[in-house]
Amino acid sequence: MNSLSAWEIILQIIVQFTPVWIALAVTLSASIYYKDRLGLYGHLFDSRVGTVGLILVLFWVFTAIFADAIVTHDALSQISGMKNKRPGTEVRLAAEGAYQYYLLGGDNLARDIFSRMIMGSRAVLIIAPAATAFAFMVGITLGLPAGFRGGKLDMNLSFLANLVLAFPVILLFFLLVTPEIRSTGVPIYLAAVLFLFPVIFFVVLFQSRFYTQPMKRNIYVGTTLVLGLWAYSGLAFNADPLNVFYMEPNLLNIFVSVVFVNSPTVYRIVRGLAMDIKTRDYVAAAETRGEGPWYIMLWEILPNARGPLIVDFCLRIGYTTILLGTLGFFGLGVSPESPDWGMTINEGRKLMSIYPHLAIPPALALMSLVLGLNLLADGLREQSLKD
Repeated sequence: MNSLSAWEIILQIIVQFTPVWIALAVTLSASIYYKDRLGLYGHLFDSRVGTVGLILVLFWVFTAIFADAIVTHDALSQISGMKNKRPGTEVRLAAEGAYQYYLLGGDNLARDIFSRMIMGSRAVLIIAPAATAFAFMVGITLGLPAGFRGGKLDMNLSFLANLVLAFPVILLFFLLVTPEIRSTGVPIYLAAVLFLFPVIFFVVLFQSRFYTQPMKRNIYVGTTLVLGLWAYSGLAFNADPLNVFYMEPNLLNIFVSVVFVNSPTVYRIVRGLAMDIKTRDYVAAAETRGEGPWYIMLWEILPNARGPLIVDFCLRIGYTTILLGTLGFFGLGVSPESPDWGMTINEGRKLMSIYPHLAIPPALALMSLVLGLNLLADGLREQSLKD
């Protein structure tokens, strides 16, 4: 049986990533050319740290997008004779037209490690940003009025946030994703509450902005309600008759857990920013013009808090990525056969002393994505302070 040398393996991997290199080149070239028109994103290229972070993040984003074109084998398929094989091992009796090698070797179930690493990026980059975005909508919707209004509303919401934050994050995650909790229906109840907030956020956003233009307001609010409640019924209750919006029970459990755990922290950040910014002159000017409270919160305070929130959003995706990897490592991931990075690392670490190639690729992938998000956040923080 033939095997590829180390240099041949590296060359083949580079070739497999061709769609990613093309997408990166086009995106970065266009971004640098138009950077003066792109606001904070454009200024990011003035920071070396931020640029490196952006490249790492974009690499994995494009890898997730073009995963089907990059993989060499089905991430779930098992090929006889390829169990725990070394990187570059030739596939026995490969079908005509099929790829001839396991570039990063085979795992303990004879599956291609390279393909599983690539498909694992798609799972991470769907769940982490989407769940973080939901958490931000919950935190913003509650944090703005708490910081702007104060009083009993602030006291009650802050008490609830502190109650959740009193639990260690990892333990709270483990508690929420265990099968016993799932059987009680708690994730469904949490989804029923938390998944309403994106709908509420956008309805209030458009209502406050276009309340003097009834035609536009009705169009925007009506569209938001129709699409939002349609998505809400499918994601929270699996009640979408067209099956456009659907979330598997395990995925719903993890998604709700991420939103629930992150929302109180986002709430506290937004509350603090609102309490600071509401004393600025432009807020007083908006109140003098007769603008409503929600207009002031969403169109005066929130845009001026975007710098810290964007930075925290990037950092929080990184934290969520680590948490997802941790859940997968302990067997609480999306599904047992999923190419989840954490689950793949856990499977490989059992044979680490004999076959180190099983755990190293997904571990490096997880590390590089989180490193990119942290560097990107540092670059954004550096540039936002200059604005």
